[in-house]
Amino acid sequence: MSDQFEIFLTCPKGLEGLLIEEAVGLGLEEAREHTSAVRGLATMETAYRLCLWSRLANRVLLVLKRFQMKDAEDLYHGVLDIEWQDHMLNDGTLAVEFSGHGSGIDNTHFGALKVKDAIVDKLRTPQGDRPSIDKLNPDLRIHLRLDRGEAILSLDLSGHSLHQRGYRLQQGAAPLKENLAAAILIRSGWPRIAAEGGALADPMCGVGTFLVEAAMIAADMAPNLRREQWGFTAWLGHVPALWKKLHEEATERCAAGLAKPPLWIRGYEADPRLIQPGRNNVERAGLSEWIKIYQGEVGTFEPRPDQNQKGLVICNPPYGERLGDEASLLYLYQNLGERLRQACLNWEAAVFTGAPDLGKRMGIRSHKQYSFWNGALPCKLLLIKVTPDQFVTGERRTPEQRQVEREQAEVEVADNDVAPGKYEKYNKNGNPIKPAPVVIEQPRLSEGGQMFANRLQKNLKALGKWVKREGIDCYRVYDADMPEYSMAIDLYQDWVHVQEYAAPKSIDPEKASARMFDALAAIPQALNIDKSRVVVKRRERQSGTKQYERQAAQGKFVEVNEGGVKLLVNLTDYLDTGLFLDHRPMRMRIQKEAAGKRFLNLYCYTATASVHAAKGGARSTTSVDLSKTYLDWARRNLSLNGFSDKNRLEQSDVMVWLDACREEFDLIFIDPPTFSNSKRMEGIFDVQRDQVQLIDLAMARLAPGGVLYFSNNFRKFVLEENLTQRYAVEEITPQTVDPDFARNGKIHRAWKITAR
Repeated sequence: MSDQFEIFLTCPKGLEGLLIEEAVGLGLEEAREHTSAVRGLATMETAYRLCLWSRLANRVLLVLKRFQMKDAEDLYHGVLDIEWQDHMLNDGTLAVEFSGHGSGIDNTHFGALKVKDAIVDKLRTPQGDRPSIDKLNPDLRIHLRLDRGEAILSLDLSGHSLHQRGYRLQQGAAPLKENLAAAILIRSGWPRIAAEGGALADPMCGVGTFLVEAAMIAADMAPNLRREQWGFTAWLGHVPALWKKLHEEATERCAAGLAKPPLWIRGYEADPRLIQPGRNNVERAGLSEWIKIYQGEVGTFEPRPDQNQKGLVICNPPYGERLGDEASLLYLYQNLGERLRQACLNWEAAVFTGAPDLGKRMGIRSHKQYSFWNGALPCKLLLIKVTPDQFVTGERRTPEQRQVEREQAEVEVADNDVAPGKYEKYNKNGNPIKPAPVVIEQPRLSEGGQMFANRLQKNLKALGKWVKREGIDCYRVYDADMPEYSMAIDLYQDWVHVQEYAAPKSIDPEKASARMFDALAAIPQALNIDKSRVVVKRRERQSGTKQYERQAAQGKFVEVNEGGVKLLVNLTDYLDTGLFLDHRPMRMRIQKEAAGKRFLNLYCYTATASVHAAKGGARSTTSVDLSKTYLDWARRNLSLNGFSDKNRLEQSDVMVWLDACREEFDLIFIDPPTFSNSKRMEGIFDVQRDQVQLIDLAMARLAPGGVLYFSNNFRKFVLEENLTQRYAVEEITPQTVDPDFARNGKIHRAWKITAR
């Protein structure tokens, strides 16, 4: 074999530039950059060193042969020509990976089979002995890359991907691969900071990947020092003495690094389920003396500025893929920014995110950004210097003004209990001087955000007297008043429920997203509500029963009050909350008219109208709905108010139930869906098409002198004329709209129907 080999190093997309720097530093010559790879020349010693020390590569491929091929036969013979007896035993195990297409090879599985056949045929003995396939732990892992008619046949020296260091046996829901984490640390300047003795904190550490990779860099620990299985272990070209020498050198360097005083490396994680897995990973990496992991929210991580500690804050916040993530993520990024300004002045920060728009909401400017890929997801690394001149403040001030403020804020303290050396400065009397307190300014709202906040406060003030007079604690405070901020905002006591309407196709999605974040930033300030109590949902054009489908499974119910009754709402699990606020006047009307009457509630949902009827003294209530989930919810609403007897719940298709019913009712309420195609019902319900049949069936069950209230929120709904000819019909829509819905003239329509 020659003294030098052609080497391919593969890596995740976007790491090529960093990898070529690392590889050249480890001895790779004539290095060139390719997509997701670096190519160069290396001795066997350098190839081993790359396997042991590369923090960024996925695989180290040693090229055995390059050859041109026109078809599958060329592929077979090109592989067959290699002296495979120099590389593996004839009874060894083999795995083949094939990438690329062309030259008659359009299927990678077929290409891999042709390579395998050639190797097996070359090594088959007269007795029939031949290599077997082992895809998990083969003696030899072969890779063939087909590139524009050229076959590049390589031996995989690494075996399993080098990002699999071996310490991370437990991981969270969305882990970063170890080599990507190392790349982010390198881009963030951690090698320089660590060499200067700096600290590192990860306020959202998950199972500790950043922490372990950072400690390995700081302790001069080869990332793959503890790996036991390699792709070259059973390779006949392996040089054990050379490998042993390099491994011993790396072991000595690691021991020397770990003998140094450990740097301050800390992780904080809000999810208690990840704490022990993270600590286990740290222990497996042999870094328990260097790394500590604590349970805590973003706002709890606490560096030690009192000891003039400086360093790097690094984190990978969640990106947000589920319904309602926008609010929690916006406030998470805001909290991170606030904590950086409050506790990490003069530190550096690195935020790796798949949602860079959220990164802009931290209230600190990034001085540099790098593009990365986390799998198929494009991401940004935001590098930040946590200094006052980078803070996004409400009022721009000159450096001279800032200096005056700092000088004015510096306070002399004569405190004999202060530990010596805690502060750097002393006054002329020898008393320690506390560092000037930093006045933290909240991230200012954008112009649009401030305008939105002003509108919310105006609406809140306008509704204030009415809300107080009526004793209402659940109401709508905003409903797309400004078209560019297309959402509905409801208050449920000390919770805010936000429904974002899907933006029209004519609106730039980026602008719509930016406006949404502006609004979410404004809501807690304008409504004086804690950020953790803002729930966001996205409402799109619905069909069938989609609006009732489950969105999450938190199962958290909030008890609210309305007209003297208690009702349960769920703000997180469904698009709707269990309480249609616009029907409040109708429910209050039913409560006032229900005394001594038999009440029927069709399409009852969570039976809030039935609770009001019972509160008003109804002789009995009957509530009909097809959903067991909502009838169970209805049962809880009735029980919460002590109304268990004489309140019947019927699970059925309303039309079928009415057709079979022979009872009479004095008061009937119908609020049907616009459209329904539930699997449990017969056929499809369309309110415009089926209104006559529905109302006729209900009127047949109405007792003499009784009243039927019919309402729906289909904006194009038109009541059939023949109904007005056969029944006494009065539209009462204006009387069923409270002040909080007066801005939306099409929220619903309602009619009072009686027999002629």
